Amino acid sequence: MPMAATPTLRPVSFSLANLSSPSPNIRCQGRGRRVSDSEGEGQLAPSSPPFLRPPARITSAFNPFVKHCVKLRISSSYRRSCGSALVVGLTPILEICRFLKLKHEDYSLVDCLLLVDGAEAPEGFPSSSPVVNVSPSVMRKVSGIQSVDSTEAIALMKLPRSFLNLEENDEINQHCFPLLHRLLVLDGIQDPGNLGTLLRSAMAFKWDGAFLLPSCCDPFNEKALRASRGASFQLPLVSGSWSHLIALKSKHDMKLLAGHPESTVNGSNATRSLSHELVELLAGKPLCLVLGSEGKGLSKQTVQTCELVSIPMAGGFESLNVSVAGGIFLFMLQPETHRHCVQNH
Repeated sequence: MPMAATPTLRPVSFSLANLSSPSPNIRCQGRGRRVSDSEGEGQLAPSSPPFLRPPARITSAFNPFVKHCVKLRISSSYRRSCGSALVVGLTPILEICRFLKLKHEDYSLVDCLLLVDGAEAPEGFPSSSPVVNVSPSVMRKVSGIQSVDSTEAIALMKLPRSFLNLEENDEINQHCFPLLHRLLVLDGIQDPGNLGTLLRSAMAFKWDGAFLLPSCCDPFNEKALRASRGASFQLPLVSGSWSHLIALKSKHDMKLLAGHPESTVNGSNATRSLSHELVELLAGKPLCLVLGSEGKGLSKQTVQTCELVSIPMAGGFESLNVSVAGGIFLFMLQPETHRHCVQNH
């Protein structure tokens, strides 16, 4: 990838007062915004806590801004309160930036970019966002990865507007899913690698969004972000309860399917086999696909509410890894228009 010339760093107002210990009464103020020129050019409004602003260069792993970044990486509640997350790695960062550009989204989602000393700002990264050079020890501390060679960049990004937690905002509106014909529903997926992989597959096969039922892991967890390669910032995501999902299902007249590995459930409720005939039958119908965790499987409510569908397998195998099975379901049941485009190519 061609590299752009090293940009002129825009130093951010920074003093020892910024490094003082925060008052216990100070909290992050939700999603950040850009401060207007009259408030101070180039500074970040509080998606970082108001007592922290990134300097132009950081060499100490004990810097308060470093501690803020580490806490964003490891704490889901801190990410929610700050409205921010860390994206580790140049590839997912640039994928998100390309997506924002393609959708004509505001680059203000990107708070700042951390680059290891000697690295240059990559082509495609918004020039309006501050760049902070850090030492290798700081990069290891913030990323949680010991190999600096594989972690050349980290971005602090505001949680996307396409993410909605209905536990905090009970209103389901058009903003949740602008279009809704195919919805992936995750039922208690706790492994962040599986969750991230499923979100990436849903993005690849043009599904309209994902709904996370209770007990799912945070889609902005560091491992989920790594597996999703930026899909968590691109695919509309809603976190809510079964009552919220039923409301969506009723509003859009959606059919509820659930992937299940066995031919029977409790000896009575037979599953349907995933086949081309079933795919054609469902092609024009809006549907939700529910996938459960590998350990506990589908919840009781999912089994009782959904039509169960299984993937036919030879060799006596009972089940597949949920991300593998999910990839098959998402491909086979992808929107009809996208499926025809793939076949025509």
